[in-house]
Amino acid sequence: MIYLLLITILFIIISVYFKIADKFNIIDKPNERSSHTSITIRGGGIIFYFGALSFFIYSGFQYPWFFLGLSFITLISFLDDVLTLSNKLRLSFHLVSMGLLFYQLDLFELSWYWIVFAFILFIGITNAYNFMDGINGITGAYSLAVLGGLWLINNYHMNFIENDLIYCTGLSLLVFNFYNFRKKAKCFAGDVGSIAIAFILLFMIGKLLLLEPSLVPVLLLGVYGVDSVLTIIHRLILKENIFQAHRKHLYQILANEAKVPHVIVSASYAVLQMGINCFALYLLYIDYPVMYVGLLVVGLLIILALVYVLIKRKYYHLHQLA
Repeated sequence: MIYLLLITILFIIISVYFKIADKFNIIDKPNERSSHTSITIRGGGIIFYFGALSFFIYSGFQYPWFFLGLSFITLISFLDDVLTLSNKLRLSFHLVSMGLLFYQLDLFELSWYWIVFAFILFIGITNAYNFMDGINGITGAYSLAVLGGLWLINNYHMNFIENDLIYCTGLSLLVFNFYNFRKKAKCFAGDVGSIAIAFILLFMIGKLLLLEPSLVPVLLLGVYGVDSVLTIIHRLILKENIFQAHRKHLYQILANEAKVPHVIVSASYAVLQMGINCFALYLLYIDYPVMYVGLLVVGLLIILALVYVLIKRKYYHLHQLA
């Protein structure tokens, strides 16, 4: 009954947001870099924040520093959706927000070089997650897949996070997907959505890494990670500015040039990630040496990279003609 009430409240909140966005013209207009062709409401992903807020209130205000960081990064991302802020201002808020997340995880007890590495890694993953939000359904479906992997590990290997946080986040993703995972989306996540959900998932993965210090949790972001890293390498080879918008991600080429329906591409990314999640759970179960498990993780990532290269080689000529 509690979750039924929550999903009803979340539907009401997103409906109210649609009216606000319509009144204040918070919309996404298509351009030459877009994968959509019609004007659509931007920022529907703000519902992820309210999913986390529901857990924060229901749990008796657990993880206050994490939630404060989430509030800061959601606010600046929403303002950026509406006003387009400077990179320095956005980065400043991201650093503060990540600092609060690290404080919640007690990461400041580590050596300074690990802290610097963690800042670079977490901020890089957050922005990569944002760049991957380019077609209908991909952020919502993929995030549900990652969340599913976290739930599997939390319930069948070790308890590292409250299930209520997973459920509240999952319900907000289901509400968002109702409006986004379709041929003609009613809303897009916007920076506020993709960055907020990345922040939430990174907090959970960070909690897991502290209890399971191995390469296995890396697999929970395997599909996005391979697409993001190899696309950056590809753009560097082409001597392009990797910080500028583009349409060279594999999912973009499949959706735009190969004309695969958006929801099929998004579902494929999510299903593939769920399969990898099951393999990750298996690796956590087996009693093999750390080195052997690490080799299996690296081997799977290499296989994913080869699949990426093969598919992209097949369709990239269509992108060059477009």
